Amino acid sequence: MSQFFSIHPENPQQRLIDQAVEILRKGGLIAYPTDSAYALGCHIGDKFALDRIRALRQLDKHHNFTLMCRDLSELANYARVDNSDYRLIKSKTPGAYTFILNATSEVPRRLQHPKRKTLGLRVPDNNIALALMETLGEPLMTSSLILPGDDLPLTDPYDIRDTLEHQLELVIDGGFCGMEPTTVIDLTGDEPVLVRRGCGPVEDDEFA
Repeated sequence: MSQFFSIHPENPQQRLIDQAVEILRKGGLIAYPTDSAYALGCHIGDKFALDRIRALRQLDKHHNFTLMCRDLSELANYARVDNSDYRLIKSKTPGAYTFILNATSEVPRRLQHPKRKTLGLRVPDNNIALALMETLGEPLMTSSLILPGDDLPLTDPYDIRDTLEHQLELVIDGGFCGMEPTTVIDLTGDEPVLVRRGCGPVEDDEFA
């Protein structure tokens, strides 16, 4: 049965953040709030936890997982970007944007798209998510909390606990954080391409 932490969305209690990070380090799977919706998270190096996310969401091997980062200082470790791409990412972070990037050799193959060698990367504007990664000292492997057959993510942490209490080690209640997905921008080609318009605002003529 999963644990349930109520963490203040503006001033996260470090004691609870520390406990959540310990759960992650031990291979736990958590549900946590972001600036777009609740998400599933696990330790980046944990293949078993990643497989549990795939099973829970019924994802195939072609699904692009996302690295949730605390800031852009970690970007060069995981993705190859030129100066113009970096300026674009910097202008929209932290925020509700996911960037599809070419992965570096530092990224485990199981986290990449198997054919394109790409991954999603984002920096959320959510104090709980940022506190988790700051304490963990590295990115979180993450996926939207959308269950099979649903079009929208679960939004109520109490519903998440009731639905998934035997499949997660921890549910973090950080209040309501929305249900609209991130805006997705593909930076793997010659020009940025808007893949999905979500809650991160973009101008109509900003992307191809």
